Amino acid sequence: MQIAEYVPGRGQRIIEHVGSAHTPAELGVLLERARGLLAGPGQQMLDLEVEASPPVADLVPPPEEPVLVAEPGVQQSAGRDGPDRVVATGSQLLFDALAGVYADLGFDQVADATFRDLVIARIVEPTSIMDNGRVLTDLGQAPASEKTMRRTLARATAGKYRDRIAAACFEHAVTAGDVSLCLYDVTTLYFEADNEDGLRKVGYSKERRIDPQIVVGLLVDRHGFPLEIGCFEGDTAETTTIVPITEQFAQRHDLADMAVVADAGMLSAKNLTALHEANLRFIVGSRTTKAPIDLASHFRWHGDAFTDGQVIDTITPKNSRTTENGQAKKAEPVWDRRRHPGSWRAVWAYSAKRAVRDTRTLTIQENRAKDVIAGDKKAKTTRFVKNTNGGRTLDRASLERARRLVGLKGYVTNIDAATMPAAEVIASYHDLWHVERSFRMSKTDLRARPMFHHTRDAIEAHLTIVFTALAVSREAQNRTGLAIRNLVRQLRPLRSATIAINDATQTFPPTLSDRHREILLALKGPGVTH
Repeated sequence: MQIAEYVPGRGQRIIEHVGSAHTPAELGVLLERARGLLAGPGQQMLDLEVEASPPVADLVPPPEEPVLVAEPGVQQSAGRDGPDRVVATGSQLLFDALAGVYADLGFDQVADATFRDLVIARIVEPTSIMDNGRVLTDLGQAPASEKTMRRTLARATAGKYRDRIAAACFEHAVTAGDVSLCLYDVTTLYFEADNEDGLRKVGYSKERRIDPQIVVGLLVDRHGFPLEIGCFEGDTAETTTIVPITEQFAQRHDLADMAVVADAGMLSAKNLTALHEANLRFIVGSRTTKAPIDLASHFRWHGDAFTDGQVIDTITPKNSRTTENGQAKKAEPVWDRRRHPGSWRAVWAYSAKRAVRDTRTLTIQENRAKDVIAGDKKAKTTRFVKNTNGGRTLDRASLERARRLVGLKGYVTNIDAATMPAAEVIASYHDLWHVERSFRMSKTDLRARPMFHHTRDAIEAHLTIVFTALAVSREAQNRTGLAIRNLVRQLRPLRSATIAINDATQTFPPTLSDRHREILLALKGPGVTH
């Protein structure tokens, strides 16, 4: 569109280039801008000697329907807003895509829009509840007030949102696969607080923190999709958390047959007995120090030589008072719960690659021990250093025993070989990286810690939001193949613009590349083609 005048003998002369339009709405914007130029100070009236263009109103519906174009998404304004302008921009596409995944998982049955917004805000940019309004505004939403958000935390606990979210997660996991085998792990979340209380307490921390903390147990399916989460006092021993979480999950969904996989940190006679008595099957990592007991017969008849990939299916005593694996027999016993009431099934596997890694680690530990003995390093608790008559010496017996066991990895289970072969036991245990990945996501991408809530209800509500956000994130990653941080990074810059003109407002979507269209289509789930 251009403003031009007619010059006798010379034809038309362009005075101003206004712009180009591709839609009626854009044409309306340009016409309004051109009228403003013509009506500017000092212009008075130009005799362009051309037929007058139809007014902007002729390009839109009658006054009773004051819109730019007859398309969905139009919002009416109460009266004339003045010249055309951009009212707002926002990452609406990102919000809508995540809200779609949220609804697909069945979480919209909670029927709390503010709770949904808090979940999506935590996925996009984890921040404080006071700052959530900024994040939601940037996503093109009208955020609730801070007081409403805090009341939503109270509703989440009182309304048992977590139970309803967990039920929807279970239904999704069953539909997508099965929950006959679940993975369990535990972590700690610390608080920026000076004092302990009934829940937040100083306890064991792998990071050697002295801040008050809580212990959180997470149960996921074999692909890492969250199924159950539990909160315990900060000084709770990690080994005591697995039974309450798995029993709660089994009872909630009336499961009569399921197996849980956990690392060696959960290995305790009390834990395994409790799981067994609750009719739950388990696969738990064993400690290498138990190998000489479990493999005593093998060492006697075959020595300490192993071949790469060798698997030994045997039994392990439930406690030190029981011995059911007689070394006099060359063949390893096949575990049977009736014939071996004092033992569990034990599977040991040897890997040459693991042996190389273990040997390298032992060499580093040996050298460190020698440096401590020689006084080259500060004395502290160091492996393979023993105190003898006030002096330090190298514990060669322990070092030699450890070198005999390099490359071995053990697994303890109450599942017999007929039900689950040794190879499947090992493969199931190796799926534990999925739950570890979910924990890393909750701590980093979703920033579940540190927490600044003070009451137990608020802390539980925060965990419910993190649990829900983790489920949405895992599903979004599964659909797109992109890590959630990468997904947000690619879609957040796509900003929709809301323009006000001619007594109406309309939101225009951003231009999408083929890659963006592919991501958004994937987020809509399988079976969607447009």
